Amino acid sequence: MQDLVIIGAGGFAREVAWLVEEINQKAPHWNLTGYIDENQEKWGQELNGYPVLGGFHVLEKLPVSTFAVCAVGNTGDKKRLVEKAKVLGRKFATLIHPAISVTRTATVGEGVIVSKGCILTTNISIGDHVAINPGCGIGHDAVLMSYCSLMWHVNISGAVEVGEGCTLGTKSTVLQGIRIGSWSTVGAGAVVTRDLPAHCTAVGVPAKPIKFHNKEV
Repeated sequence: MQDLVIIGAGGFAREVAWLVEEINQKAPHWNLTGYIDENQEKWGQELNGYPVLGGFHVLEKLPVSTFAVCAVGNTGDKKRLVEKAKVLGRKFATLIHPAISVTRTATVGEGVIVSKGCILTTNISIGDHVAINPGCGIGHDAVLMSYCSLMWHVNISGAVEVGEGCTLGTKSTVLQGIRIGSWSTVGAGAVVTRDLPAHCTAVGVPAKPIKFHNKEV
């Protein structure tokens, strides 16, 4: 079994720990040793049976064979933490729930998290460190670029392109052929019926930008 640590020690990290347990029930593969978190107040705590080992100073000292996965919902923070782990030479685990079928025409990057109850169809492309929460559906020829986060029950239709670092809120829907610019946020329950620019927050039915920002974080 391969040693694994989860970067982050919040609610999503505990869900990912459960995902690891589900994977191991099907075929033992990961030895989850604990969490890495920058918040010193969490160091030494035990979350659902796994310890918060400490910060990146602990990650740096772990054997090079130890894999990591970043379970942080905020996409800007996720990219920052992944880049920090890369400097330390970390390898990243891709975690896909064992009940999910991934077709031979799909490509999935490193550090990807695919939770229970998702449907991934044909000819899709998923970049690195994409988090897909339970119940999401991704249609044919969709492209999800690196660092995206899909919250619960997001529906992405065919030939959609979601730019780097986007966040799609719970039960949002993106119609066929739409392009969403990088580092944009789609609010919960929104329906995206036309292309969205980069660095915006869009809400409503149909989704419309309500504000813009210039930074990834």
